[in-house]
Amino acid sequence: MDSKTYWVYIMASLSRALYTGFTSVIEQRVWQHKEGVFGGHTSKYKINRLVYYESFNYPRDAIAREKEIKLWKRHKKIELIEEDNPEWADLSENWGKSATRISRDDPSC
Repeated sequence: MDSKTYWVYIMASLSRALYTGFTSVIEQRVWQHKEGVFGGHTSKYKINRLVYYESFNYPRDAIAREKEIKLWKRHKKIELIEEDNPEWADLSENWGKSATRISRDDPSC
């Protein structure tokens, strides 16, 4: 039984250039986009902000959804993003920042 989660995501630049992708490790993939490790289109246009994502239990469902979105015209992708994220906020902005630092002097440690 496969217990992974699969993701379809849309990354955007500040000027709203878009990239739609699929992954099973969204945190790593978003980091790769932010660091520009792929080169090409996403790096050239600084497409490094996560503006939309969906999760799936099965890879075939996620891949089918990615293909569906990639076939859409730009205006339909924008409608999808703005339905849940009208400000085009970077949804990954606070990822990894929720951990609090614990002092060695803290008696609860």
